[in-house]
Amino acid sequence: MNWRQVSLVLKREYLTRVKSKGFIAATLLVPIGIIAIYGIGFLVIIWESDVSYEVGIVDRTGTVVNRLIERSPESYTDVTDLQVDSLRSMIQSGDLTGYIEVNEENINDNKSLELIYSGSGGLTLLATVRSDMRDVIREEKLRRAEVSDDIQRIFETRIGVESRRLTETGEEEEDDTAFMSGLGFAMGLIIFVAIFSYGGYIMRGVIEEKSNRIIEVITSSVKPIELLTGKMLGVASLALTQIGIWAITIIGLGLLAAPLLGAFLNEENTGQFVGEAAAQADIPILSGIPSIDTSVIIYFIIFFFLGYFLYSSLFAAVGSAADSETDTQQLMMPIMAPIFIAYFIMFQAVRNPDGIIAVVGSLIPFFSPIVMITRIAISEVPFWEIALAIFLMIITFMGTMWLSAKIYKVGILSYGSSAGFKDIYKWIKQ
Repeated sequence: MNWRQVSLVLKREYLTRVKSKGFIAATLLVPIGIIAIYGIGFLVIIWESDVSYEVGIVDRTGTVVNRLIERSPESYTDVTDLQVDSLRSMIQSGDLTGYIEVNEENINDNKSLELIYSGSGGLTLLATVRSDMRDVIREEKLRRAEVSDDIQRIFETRIGVESRRLTETGEEEEDDTAFMSGLGFAMGLIIFVAIFSYGGYIMRGVIEEKSNRIIEVITSSVKPIELLTGKMLGVASLALTQIGIWAITIIGLGLLAAPLLGAFLNEENTGQFVGEAAAQADIPILSGIPSIDTSVIIYFIIFFFLGYFLYSSLFAAVGSAADSETDTQQLMMPIMAPIFIAYFIMFQAVRNPDGIIAVVGSLIPFFSPIVMITRIAISEVPFWEIALAIFLMIITFMGTMWLSAKIYKVGILSYGSSAGFKDIYKWIKQ
């Protein structure tokens, strides 16, 4: 293989795509869109809602309604003296959100309560009313059982559980499992999207060159294997450039947006400072981002590019066997299936990174790029598993590269109709 020819193809592939309007637009708009989405989401979370509800309580026991009103005077009202027809009319007119009738059977026989309401309030209303009713009925049951105040306080106690990690050196450190689980999922998702996006670049580029007959001129001076390798490396450089720009831009805009958002909230008197608002809204990521181990970043880069090279060779083979992008759908199925299987296994890895499905899935080369990086971010994966996954991916890449090169060599010069699986099998045997 002539690496000088490979470098020429790499340079051409990179410069042609990096100067395109589509690449420039995506590179600029994606980070701005991400910041906008998270900014709007943050404002939605911390913004105080003016929506309120009022639930009427028909208390036939005379013991429940006062407790509910003490809990939330603006949410509950005593409507024991009103008739059912009047209550229904009030709900229909909007004067009342709904009503609940409480009888002795609900306390003594655990009969379920029934909320008649207009449908407004959504899940928040249902969850709040359900929780409040359970608490006040439990309190009434304890009172009737003549349980002491100390015992009642014991029933009301909710013990929190904080966690700390014990390292291999015997030191305790803050447990960042929640953050790292989110990070692991994000890394796996990035690789999942990148495989489709940049693999699609290669496939569409091959189809375009075939349709324009440019490939005939190129192959007169460059071997197919050199052309394929140069294309893969060129798009890989493009991916590195784009993701690098995105990362720098998102971090920069994020650092700039936080104080601006805090100043805006303070200036308009619509909320407290961002840090306090985030704490009230229970957004842990804003109260302090845990440090990310350098090894996680290194492994992400390794699995990102191994996954890209593994699948991009197959995308190039599919592009060489088709005459148009529409004709690639049938040939894409064997490539898409393992990617989506890995995507689903990733969810299991987030829930249980040391489970048998996650462990086995992270060692299968076609699943490793997405599943293994998720496990690495969340838990302590043995080094031999990581090394084995990398080794198997390299061996598999060599096999797919050999296979794709044989398909690519014949396919790029085949015109007239898209090849089927039988034709591809014949090309491989040649």
